[in-house]
Amino acid sequence: MSLLDRLPPLRGRLRANAPLAPSTWFKVGGNAEVLFRPEDFDDLRTFLRDRAADIPVTVLGAGSNTLVRDGGIRGVVVRLGRGFVEIVSDGDDALIAGAGALCANVAKKAQLDEIGGLAFLSGIPGAVGGALRMNAGAYGGETRHVLDWAEALDCHGGLHRLTPRDLGYAYRHSDLPEGWIFTRARFCGIPAATGIAEEIARIAIARTSSQPTGSATGGSTFRNPPGHKAWQLIESVGGRGFSVGGAQMSEKHCNFMINIGGATAADLEKLGETMRSRVLEAHGIALQWEIKRVGETVVPAYPEDCA
Repeated sequence: MSLLDRLPPLRGRLRANAPLAPSTWFKVGGNAEVLFRPEDFDDLRTFLRDRAADIPVTVLGAGSNTLVRDGGIRGVVVRLGRGFVEIVSDGDDALIAGAGALCANVAKKAQLDEIGGLAFLSGIPGAVGGALRMNAGAYGGETRHVLDWAEALDCHGGLHRLTPRDLGYAYRHSDLPEGWIFTRARFCGIPAATGIAEEIARIAIARTSSQPTGSATGGSTFRNPPGHKAWQLIESVGGRGFSVGGAQMSEKHCNFMINIGGATAADLEKLGETMRSRVLEAHGIALQWEIKRVGETVVPAYPEDCA
């Protein structure tokens, strides 16, 4: 029996052996055994409640900080689409955004509603769900600083409303259990009748001037270790412009990996692990991946830690 035949009746789109590379910013990786785009909240809840417990589930957001390995992803890959992108006003200086909404669109809606304090979201590539899970931040702001609550479905379809305290937020980290899926969140800002558009414009200029925004990249590769900048450590070991196959540490910002053409996921992962090994040897610091790596390798896996 195929995996499709084992799934409960669903209203959303299902596709077997679905290519994932076009959905990721790196433009690499294998296929999903099954790709599921739920029609809406109830459809997603039905899937989680009624699926067989042995079917693996992986959530793929906007694909901005995700490296899908070349062997693809077993089980069901869930991608939140049009049923999860709505952004609505909710009282004074607050917005409720679906987990599939782009962070940049939340910032734009805040501008329209004259809500300050949310412009930094325009500098976060990706969707709300990913920002919630990793406490994404940029240009002086972090998700936890503006989050009122977030809602998530657990592995069995149970709905939970979670505060930042519940989520145990830290730098680029949350305690959300694996398998739980964010569905929407409420963000609170401050009154600001002017200056929001100018702040968003400044962030856009800062991004394009310092990051390889026009390249196939996945955002920051490694978290900044306490007291250090990851890019400085990488540069100190000759990482700027270093390449493996079609993968390269960006000349513009050497904490960004880019696909310069023809890269495989294995090239990118090997490149990242090479930088980790060099930094550990030179400085005794083990860089931690910020990019989420998912799926199966088609060559021997690179170690999680280069100790």
